[in-house]
Amino acid sequence: MASLARQLLGVAVVTGTGGTGIGAVVARGFARSGCTRIAITDINPKTLSQIKDAILSNNPSAKVFDRPGNISDENFIDSFHDEVFGRKTLKAVEMETNAFDKLNGINYRGSWLSCRAQLRNMLKQDPLEEQLKQRGAIVNIASQLGIVARTSAAACCASKAAIINMTRSNAIDYSGNGIRVNCVCLGVIETPITTTSPEMVEALKPAIKIAPMQRMGTPDEVADAVLFLCSTQASFIQGHALVVDGEYTIN
Repeated sequence: MASLARQLLGVAVVTGTGGTGIGAVVARGFARSGCTRIAITDINPKTLSQIKDAILSNNPSAKVFDRPGNISDENFIDSFHDEVFGRKTLKAVEMETNAFDKLNGINYRGSWLSCRAQLRNMLKQDPLEEQLKQRGAIVNIASQLGIVARTSAAACCASKAAIINMTRSNAIDYSGNGIRVNCVCLGVIETPITTTSPEMVEALKPAIKIAPMQRMGTPDEVADAVLFLCSTQASFIQGHALVVDGEYTIN
């Protein structure tokens, strides 16, 4: 298989890098794979700075743009992506309601805003001759719960399903512009969120038991899937929801 290093050109934009979570591993994966222009954001400026340092330690020649902010904030998302792509003057084309809004703001609205800003800027840039005249590749993060449902999680399941169908619709709309849009549907992944709290660990045991692989996935395994979908090895993959869940959804 050809190396990814020569196939990850352009700018990699990773929202929600955090300190040790999936986004952080994805960002470092881009750096290890030879990507030299990486833009990262997270709500926590301290961990964001740590990830920038980690990226530069792996690839000192990389140019890393880091800016802390809330990805559910429309103004922040637009200004962040405009600054990344260098076009700051473009216009933008059982549960309490506030909890529902917060969940969707993070799970779906943030993804929708990010995807919109990326598409708008990619449409203005020249295609890369080295990548079959593609203008860019977007990989959204969804979940196994966007494909199958579980009890007491109606809003969460709906928000993840929304990301999957948003991905498909945008793939249809912008395929002719040389932009690929895919997503990965995560199972239970081993991160501080899923392993720090004893209550959370206990709550996730049934989901882990359902999956035939009988374990949590790792952030590196998610990063590998994202990097693949961004590379030219996936040049004919469009509008796809790649399931990374240890077989949870088929069992």
